[in-house]
Amino acid sequence: MTERDAPAQGVKEKLPLSGLLALTMAGFIVILTEALPAGLLPQIAASLRGSEAVMGQLITIYALGSLVAAIPLAAATQGVRRRPLLLAAIAGFGVVNTVTAVSDSLVLTLVARFIAGVCAGLVWAMIAGYAARMVPSSLKGRAIAVALAGTPLALTLGIPAGTFVGGLAGWRIAFGLLTALTVVLIVWILARVPDFPGERAEKRHGIGAVFVLPGIRPVLALTLLYILTHNILYTYVSPLLALAGIAHRTDSVLLVFGIAAFVSIWGVGILVDRWLRELVLLSVALFALSGLVLALFPAAPVAIHLAVGVWGLAFGGAATLFLTGLSNAAGDAQDVAQSMMVTAWNVAIGAGGLAGGVLLGAYGAHSFSYAAIALLLAALVIAWRTRRQSYWRGAAA
Repeated sequence: MTERDAPAQGVKEKLPLSGLLALTMAGFIVILTEALPAGLLPQIAASLRGSEAVMGQLITIYALGSLVAAIPLAAATQGVRRRPLLLAAIAGFGVVNTVTAVSDSLVLTLVARFIAGVCAGLVWAMIAGYAARMVPSSLKGRAIAVALAGTPLALTLGIPAGTFVGGLAGWRIAFGLLTALTVVLIVWILARVPDFPGERAEKRHGIGAVFVLPGIRPVLALTLLYILTHNILYTYVSPLLALAGIAHRTDSVLLVFGIAAFVSIWGVGILVDRWLRELVLLSVALFALSGLVLALFPAAPVAIHLAVGVWGLAFGGAATLFLTGLSNAAGDAQDVAQSMMVTAWNVAIGAGGLAGGVLLGAYGAHSFSYAAIALLLAALVIAWRTRRQSYWRGAAA
């Protein structure tokens, strides 16, 4: 244990909530910038004189920017001080959202969205490692959980609110408000988020060297399987619900998922530093159980709601669990390792949409459940076989 890890005698360890919540807001802005066009496609299409199908590529090109930039940017910026780098990435969102809000050119808007994705790749590569450096090692998992809370907040609150504002005042106003939030966040980071030095040249890590560190590949493989499964089910949830005749209740079913996910985030945030390996196994097992229920009772609405609730409990805290494990495995190669997680996550999102479409066309929506079971059993094997490894040991264990 280093001096940094050991609290002063008689002093209770506390989370630096203000600084961590600034990271939460950063994640909130990243996700909101990514997904907001989905709720405003008709307006954007009419304004930029294109089809909704073409406007949908505003999301695709954003994901592409994150996918191609995360690893090389994280590797190239290891020597840069952390707070100026984070501020530069956040300021990038202010610029590209302003350009998006005022642009009348589809090409310019697409370029802005690609650059936004590049900024997102850098932010996601930094957030978990930044949160971990702000606290003693015994609070690492809890700090990461707080920093990552911006994602569910954006999906469950931000996107509906942004869509409402866009419908009321216009889509350009919605993106303009994102710029205003970015300005607030920059001030917040300057006031409450500590700075850390970059790595000295002799301590910087090559991508290949980080990839072969013990634990990196198992955690990435587990994450890829898990998120691939989630995106097959979540992207095509309406056809899945149609099997039970409740496709018209997709919103209420996803509300069940969202509530369960929030419970999971809260619970994992409390327990992760002591029960990391047990929570990882429980998350994968619960997700597999929900897939089994969906496979056995595809036409039973009550069973569907139960399965979706269990799925939400499994999924809500999963990002915290996997990123904490990856952080433990990475040691001082945090940002490069986290960038690999960003890449794996985006690959899983794209592959989930593609695989789900193929399965739906070839075998119907019922095939999703069987694919989920197969993928999650493979994930469970990885989690079980690596359960005794040090990177799954909670800080307080």
